[in-house]
Amino acid sequence: MEGILLSLLIGCLAGFCAGKLMKGGGFGLLMNIILGLFGGLVGGWLFGLLGIEGGGGLLGQLGTAIVGAVVILWVASFFKK
Repeated sequence: MEGILLSLLIGCLAGFCAGKLMKGGGFGLLMNIILGLFGGLVGGWLFGLLGIEGGGGLLGQLGTAIVGAVVILWVASFFKK
């Protein structure tokens, strides 16, 4: 149960950070957080495809989730227009 809550917290934080990194590419705080939740999955998948280890620990997980959230926000920005 702790692992799921921690993953959700990391995803929310990643969505917030990704929204700050994507100037003008965000969708508002709530939507960025929701996209950040999926960002962790996308980041892990992308890193796996590229053969990159996301790193261990909380910072590694957060970094992976932020990369995934930025990718999701970037792709979603094409549909926003």
